[in-house]
Amino acid sequence: MTLLATPSSATEHMARAIQLAKQGWYTTRTNPRVGCVLVREGLRVGEGAHLKPGEPHAEIHALNQAGELASGADAYVTLEPCSHYGRTPPCADALIKAGVKRVFIAQLDANPQVAGQGVKKLQAAGIEVFQGILEDQAKALNLGFTQRMMTGLPYVTVKLAMSIDGRTAMASGESQWITGPEARTDVQKLRAASCAIITGVDTVLMDNSRLTVRNPDLTGLYGFQQPLRVITDSRLRIELTAAILQQEGQTLIATSQVAVSANPAKVQALQALGVEVLELPLKEEHLDLTQLLKKLAEKGCNQVMVEAGATLAGAFIQAGLVQLLQLYIAPLLLGDAAKGLVTLPNLTQLAAAPHLQVNDVRAVGKDWRFLLEPLANS
Repeated sequence: MTLLATPSSATEHMARAIQLAKQGWYTTRTNPRVGCVLVREGLRVGEGAHLKPGEPHAEIHALNQAGELASGADAYVTLEPCSHYGRTPPCADALIKAGVKRVFIAQLDANPQVAGQGVKKLQAAGIEVFQGILEDQAKALNLGFTQRMMTGLPYVTVKLAMSIDGRTAMASGESQWITGPEARTDVQKLRAASCAIITGVDTVLMDNSRLTVRNPDLTGLYGFQQPLRVITDSRLRIELTAAILQQEGQTLIATSQVAVSANPAKVQALQALGVEVLELPLKEEHLDLTQLLKKLAEKGCNQVMVEAGATLAGAFIQAGLVQLLQLYIAPLLLGDAAKGLVTLPNLTQLAAAPHLQVNDVRAVGKDWRFLLEPLANS
């Protein structure tokens, strides 16, 4: 099924499909980002992208645009067409009904409900299927979706910002703003692409954080919804007047059974504000972060951002739950009395220090952004 000799035109058509898929970068959320191009006699006759869960997939948009010209056309799709009924009918059936001649797929679907079944359905209908054009670029579209399908956990990015001497806040807790406006705009994009943003109650109490996307270029996109705000609060110390509870969108507070039992009136008041209170087991006196991520995955969260203080960020790192660190370094010095980047209480030997691979470094305004991937064998 793999296409060995790829014509340049096929690569160009798939590149266009990948470009289309990126239109849903901030809005597909619980679904994969997918683009589709229909080509007949060398001309593109239909294009589409999936933009919002519950609405037509990329293939359907492309078929609708092509109309009768879809018959005998080649379809270039970034992800294997679905073969099952979800919120929408199977795209594989729609391609077959339209009379598509060949289907070029960049990446097979990791969803066990599809996982090759779309290909089999197309082939059974006499449609030629080729797979592998620009596969790496297509995979990069849906790291979170693939991670959730294969592991039951979302893709986790920890966002960190520090001074050049490795400090995140003054001893008093003052931290706004270490980085410049360009870096903060960049963080807005990361927030917008995330299904959920996790923070700790200490950060909320100290900064009165809102954790919302406020860039109108992002919030104005068709299908945009604010990410789920998640607060870890094992003792239920959140204040009912906290700004984060008054924002558009949903807030979830992860807490312990002990805290829920001890504060029934507060739980009721939070629920009256529309807040979901989630009870989690404790692990070494702290909330079980793996269980939190499993619950978020069950809600359909593909990508999760951790935007928290040193303790919670360090806990995610030490638990081996992080796929990417997005680190901003500002060219200023805060001194040795200021607060450090992450808390790693169980780290006592250099040999056990987490090792990271630098995937990307670039200037963002006056600051520098590092994308770092934890090495599994560190």
